[in-house]
Amino acid sequence: MSFDAAYQSKTFNSVGTRPLRPDGVDKVTGRARYGADFNMPGQLVARVLRSPHAHARIRGIDTSKAEAVKGVKAIVTAADLPDLTNGNADLFAILDNCMARDKAMYDGHAVAAVAAIDEKAAKQALKLIEVDYEVLPHVVDVDAAMQTDAPVLNETVFTTGIEPAPTSPSNVTNRAEFGHGDVDAGFAKADVIVERSYKTEQTHQGYIEPHACVANCNTDGTADLWVCTQGHFVYRQNCADLLGLEVSKLRVTSSEIGGGFGGKTHVWAEPVALALSRKAGRPVKLIMSREEVFRASGPTSATSIDVKIGARKDGRITAASATLRYSSGPYPGMWAELGAMTSFACYDLDNVQTVGFEVLVNRPKVAAYRAPSAPMAAFAVESAVDELAHTLGIDAVDLRVKNAAKEGTKSSYGPVYGPIGIGPTLQAAKSHPHMSAPLGKNQGRGMACGFWFNFGGQTCTDLNINADGTVTLAVGTVDVGGSRASLSLIAAEELGIAYDDVKAVVADTATLGYNDMTDGSRGTFSSSMATISAARNAIKVMCKRAALTWDIPLEDVYWEDGHAHAAGTKHGNRAPLSVKELAAEAGNTGGPIAGHSELVADGAGVSFATHICDIEVDPETGSSRVVRYTVIQDAGKAVHPSYVEGQYQGGAAQGIGWALNEEYVYGADGRLQNPGFLDYRIPVCSDLPMIDTQILEIPNPNHPYGVRGVGETSIVPPLAAIANAVSNAVGVRMSHIPISPPRILAALDGNG
Repeated sequence: MSFDAAYQSKTFNSVGTRPLRPDGVDKVTGRARYGADFNMPGQLVARVLRSPHAHARIRGIDTSKAEAVKGVKAIVTAADLPDLTNGNADLFAILDNCMARDKAMYDGHAVAAVAAIDEKAAKQALKLIEVDYEVLPHVVDVDAAMQTDAPVLNETVFTTGIEPAPTSPSNVTNRAEFGHGDVDAGFAKADVIVERSYKTEQTHQGYIEPHACVANCNTDGTADLWVCTQGHFVYRQNCADLLGLEVSKLRVTSSEIGGGFGGKTHVWAEPVALALSRKAGRPVKLIMSREEVFRASGPTSATSIDVKIGARKDGRITAASATLRYSSGPYPGMWAELGAMTSFACYDLDNVQTVGFEVLVNRPKVAAYRAPSAPMAAFAVESAVDELAHTLGIDAVDLRVKNAAKEGTKSSYGPVYGPIGIGPTLQAAKSHPHMSAPLGKNQGRGMACGFWFNFGGQTCTDLNINADGTVTLAVGTVDVGGSRASLSLIAAEELGIAYDDVKAVVADTATLGYNDMTDGSRGTFSSSMATISAARNAIKVMCKRAALTWDIPLEDVYWEDGHAHAAGTKHGNRAPLSVKELAAEAGNTGGPIAGHSELVADGAGVSFATHICDIEVDPETGSSRVVRYTVIQDAGKAVHPSYVEGQYQGGAAQGIGWALNEEYVYGADGRLQNPGFLDYRIPVCSDLPMIDTQILEIPNPNHPYGVRGVGETSIVPPLAAIANAVSNAVGVRMSHIPISPPRILAALDGNG
């Protein structure tokens, strides 16, 4: 389904408006049902026993005393989750992470779980489970894990992406390389070269709702799972694979989601809850505590990155290279590969090379966090670009404009760009009032660019026209950022009816065909394509019904402004038939009216943003305050501008917290020291300014309305924009995220 050029000049009736969000009232009044709000009769309470060691061999587990506790109905260990992965390494990593097998790989790794009639009995039983650990050497730092004397976490892991293939196991699971041209020749042409190293610490998505689920295995081999998730079809597949269930016999229903940001794309406790239910023969409810969320559900990577950029005196970049080291927890991932792909994606470069190393450490299994891996890479690259501008004496925006990627540019990771928005966002930033506003004492201004791929994927949608002419839109992409409102607007636009006449619902896995996860900014993009297709299929049905009603040939019927019309005058003066009129007579013209669509939504359209940030730094305490922040981003087409602005602001807010405060702090024993919001500090309202937004619309040629995903790009520039602002405020280059007060003071003292 390609972009319809007619829409470039079309005046939309519904798309682009700002109706009230359909889930708003339920959420503010407490009626919305989240993961922990679902209950089943006779359900048991589950609790998980977790390793207190960063790395330890499990020599034995004795559950006999716990089993004797009154009210305990089931206890599971790895023995109750046998390996059914058939050599699938990715699936085995999920299994081992859900329940430790031979070794506990990080502080908080699950080793056993209990289901009991109440929380008191479950907690008592946990205390009585005896685990015989052999404590092993551990490593939690990404650079230390790459050293030759580091403890090897997995003896079966050999670095891929290297020729010849290594013969010894390593904590480096993969080497990924991207680029083109000749960087050595490019650097030889440079008048100025900036070369610097950067570090970012591990952060968590910080969703307010902890992981929660209710699992019920029935005696007939069927099972149900109610869960907070970003992708219930993927959860169904993973859980079925791990427990040996037939996929068709496991029904998964997604609840409302209290934040995910990539952290709820992965099963953590759900297979354990199902195993407990199967063993106990009763429903089981499992809710993670906040401490468990931090210790045992996927944060993002910690990184160590080297960047080198060379340019001529006129500002044209002649070569750029980066070496990126990303931690992935104790299991292989693809985080360094994504970082290597996104590093220089904003620029038109003749000579570029990026190399990413994926590194195992004794930390929780890494999960996606909103444009996964891109913020860290952008922090390093955009900091170096800013330093290059200072060195050359060229305005930071002008330098980026001069080197910005454009349509026809061969990207640093391979593909050639179509119409893209990096240039327009930079021009908008250059002319924005924020860029010329005066700065106060101890204040600095920074700016940075960001990129994200966006994704389409498998999508299935049903559009049913009810007897009263209203529409129910059943989608399989979980609504994590307003997609129900946006999809309702699109259905209303296609059908020519009022937005209030459309209700979008997220169907369970037994009701609708397969849908990929809501990630990669694919939710509205992919489901809107399927919605448009389903609506147009329904329109075809309604035109057939009108033809039957009028007893005229189908080819003489057309659809316009929400009505079926008889073409020309040869059929007399027939009044147009509305959706409501056609629906009312559906029983006499062939039965229910519906449209269905299944597709693979290709061509998601890459996304770019430019952010501007003003920071005030207290040189005595090192504390900093964001005084002004502006987000400029290309949305392709803003279906619901309020939601688009919210995505921009939300990404910026998370990036501000990441840049200034948030980090996992581990002790010498490898244990997490700050597993809670008291010590792991995410931004609250008083920490943030009003975040200004500017929506640009450079149509995506691969979407009927020109839509691009918007949910992730907004978190990519903040780390660099803030680092550049702080560096400009204090006169010292900040190269370690988060830029906390102690790091600022150390930099001012010359120890940074």
